[in-house]
Amino acid sequence: MNPQAKLIFSISLLLGTTITISSNHWVMAWTGLEINTLAILPLISKSHHPRAIEAATKYFLVQATASALVLFSSMTNAWHTGQWDITQLTHPTSCLILTTAISIKLGLVPFHFWFPEVLQGSSLITGLLLSTAMKFPPITLLFMTSSSLNPTLLMTMAILSVALGGWMGLNQTQVRKIMAFSSISHLGWMSIIIVYNPKLTLLNFYLYTLMTAAVFLAFNSTKTLKLSTLMTAWTKTPSLSGILLLALLSLAGLPPLTGFLPKWLIIQELTKQDMAPAAMILSLLSLLSLFFYLRLAYCATITLPPHTTNHMKQWHTNKPTNILIAILTTASITLLPISPMITAIV
Repeated sequence: MNPQAKLIFSISLLLGTTITISSNHWVMAWTGLEINTLAILPLISKSHHPRAIEAATKYFLVQATASALVLFSSMTNAWHTGQWDITQLTHPTSCLILTTAISIKLGLVPFHFWFPEVLQGSSLITGLLLSTAMKFPPITLLFMTSSSLNPTLLMTMAILSVALGGWMGLNQTQVRKIMAFSSISHLGWMSIIIVYNPKLTLLNFYLYTLMTAAVFLAFNSTKTLKLSTLMTAWTKTPSLSGILLLALLSLAGLPPLTGFLPKWLIIQELTKQDMAPAAMILSLLSLLSLFFYLRLAYCATITLPPHTTNHMKQWHTNKPTNILIAILTTASITLLPISPMITAIV
């Protein structure tokens, strides 16, 4: 893709996200979401492969439907209450429609079917944007309307997301699809707590973005798209594969890594809200996700190809992303000891 075109689309993504997260009026938030959708479409379909075109078409149709529902929800609320302010969403029907619209945008179960297919048709860097940056505006809308949302509906969708995200990722061999189901599972953790402690949802999202970016960039550096390719990565970049193992285990939420912090705080908050059964169900369902993270980690580090090639190991490559991978992987492994400071800031 032309560098100038790429720059324009990247600036449009930043602009759309900024408009949505800084707006008080529903129409401005909707405008930001639309700019985001239109900016990411060329990035999805830039390879001109039929699968990429199909992914872009699916993404457009799904996001257009969700945006229409956001507008319909805000208009219904304005019709009944005379308020266009995002924080004044009080009409029950509007709240229900908005929850549905945001769930479609995020890819929560039962509106998750589009997400793995779109991610599979995109490149790894575009997949990273879809999994992190494109989820931020809808999460902020949920954050701003959290006091009006239906807790029972969100809890049901969250538990189903964690269950299906773990269950459907078990038999996947494509790395991008595994990361898509990982994203669905993490979004379940975020959405269950948004009504009770919205700041905790944002903290979870920030740490999830950090860890996912580290994993995606590591996969991009080794050009890994499926598990069979990942099995040969150790002979080329042993140090990066070792770090990838820890980043994946952090994404799974194992102590003493960074990913344990949001899960620990969410389980603690759910227990405070007398929702111990929900916390127990989520904890048990996260074992499903742990299995496929361990599978990825096993393929990256413990499995060696039958014929080891006799080429030089890539100890140093002149890629600009290397420093970024180093910073992100370090942060996704070592932030747990400073968790009191992180929680104090948030």
